[in-house]
Amino acid sequence: MATSTRLRRIRRNWQLYLLVAVPVAYFAIFKYIPMANAVIAFKDYSVLDGIWGSEWVGFRHFRAFFDNPVFWTLVSNTFILSAYFLLASFPIPIILALALNEVRRGFFQRTVQLVTYAPYFISTVVVVSMTILILSPSVGLANDALGLFGIPSIDFLGNPDYFRHIYVWSDIWQTAGYSAVVYMAALAGVDPGLYEAARVDGASRLQKIIHVDLPGIMPTAAIILILGVGNIMAVGFEKAFLLQNPLNLSKSEIIATYTYKTGLLNADFSQATAVGLFNSAVNLVLLIVVNRVAKRVSGSGLW
Repeated sequence: MATSTRLRRIRRNWQLYLLVAVPVAYFAIFKYIPMANAVIAFKDYSVLDGIWGSEWVGFRHFRAFFDNPVFWTLVSNTFILSAYFLLASFPIPIILALALNEVRRGFFQRTVQLVTYAPYFISTVVVVSMTILILSPSVGLANDALGLFGIPSIDFLGNPDYFRHIYVWSDIWQTAGYSAVVYMAALAGVDPGLYEAARVDGASRLQKIIHVDLPGIMPTAAIILILGVGNIMAVGFEKAFLLQNPLNLSKSEIIATYTYKTGLLNADFSQATAVGLFNSAVNLVLLIVVNRVAKRVSGSGLW
């Protein structure tokens, strides 16, 4: 009886099931099925023997990674870079959205949105090329500006101390406008009656932001923060690799770039998979912990 009822429901709503089938198939084929191949992290993978025919070696590759002298350097570089980006990038879209929400002139609001949103559509390669040209010690605009004040030329990309600042703030410039759209949508859903009540009570603009706007976007901000912390060890590979050079390697070598070099350049697929699996496990633990903390503090979470 239950089966026939379920079949009738599927026939009645087949368009919806067909619509959902496409993303489900995508995640199943390209996300979940390939996870089975992560077993090579526990094997001495050989192309001739294949994934399932290779020799089982247990946690040997994990122990080799933990015993590697660069282990703590990779972990600290990855964590510091990602934490820096999370702490710097999280409040800026919120501030931008709150500021745009207070603008009464529609033309100015749309112009600012366009200017801040447009960089998101620039590819990472182009952004890195622009960054390298602007910060070039010989022809860069940044050093030309410093020269006007008598400051000698600085090799920004050659100094490891500048790498994290360049990575983070170029990424914020590229993504802040796009991230602000999410908060703008959340602000659009705030009950107008709350603004009317605040106005009747004589609240200033700042008080409206503190007591109406911020509580209205808090659930959205909590979820974005949880996802950000859950991916704190998953720093973007492309920009880090493209900005990397032998001079700043001490700060720019992260787990993602190390995995690429180990797996693809050195063809040590088992070791690279073990490193990636370790990174994913850390992200999963952080995601679960932060989600529980957020639910206790704010009542909002992913599940």
